[in-house]
Amino acid sequence: MKSAILAAALMSIFSGIASAADAAATFATSFNVAVTSDYRYRAISQTRLKPALQGGADVVHSASGLYAGVWASTIKWTKDAGGDGDVEIDLYAGKRGELGAGFGYDLGVLRYAYPSNELAAVPGFVNANTTEVYGQLSFGPALLKYSHAVTNLFGFVDSKDSGYLDLSANLEAGQGLVVNLHAGRQRIENNDAASYTDWKVGVTRDFGVVSGALAWIGTNARESAYASAADGKFLGKSALVLTVSKTF
Repeated sequence: MKSAILAAALMSIFSGIASAADAAATFATSFNVAVTSDYRYRAISQTRLKPALQGGADVVHSASGLYAGVWASTIKWTKDAGGDGDVEIDLYAGKRGELGAGFGYDLGVLRYAYPSNELAAVPGFVNANTTEVYGQLSFGPALLKYSHAVTNLFGFVDSKDSGYLDLSANLEAGQGLVVNLHAGRQRIENNDAASYTDWKVGVTRDFGVVSGALAWIGTNARESAYASAADGKFLGKSALVLTVSKTF
């Protein structure tokens, strides 16, 4: 009798371990690191046209399509603008999946945090911390994404409800090369002078040990709206940007 009870207990334990292992198997965790010649976000330099170090982590639940992640980069613009802080930390979560007929979707929320940015104390700025919600529709290599700010956007005064529209495509070109095409429109609420269109033409390649990306990035942004407070250089100038990254 005791043997039967022990056997049943062991079976229950092993069954629980197996169930836990199956549940854990539906989660995938990845990490990424990168160095870039210029951290461009929506084509505007965040590092005064200088290099940046970046890294992050992602967790994906394959069964449901739910995901969450964190990403960080060195920056210069908050300190240049008269505040403080030299890092951007992004926190995000969402759900992606398939709609059928080759269409996919991605819905989520993204929080851009700038620790100690202190821009609220600088005339003409508000706190740089920003939250956006986004929705993306994809088909094959192409995607259309819209991001909507539910707070002020990146320190702009009275800029809640700003929006960014992103049309992109990543096309296989053979020999391990992928051609990256992008056009976007950043609308700053209550600030037409700071609204602009941006674009990118680039290539990426996975070399095994690392991946490399080379892109020509440009905007029609006004220099008066995006000149560095530190040295007056135009942060939206057209430029060739090189990025080397590794995901593991």
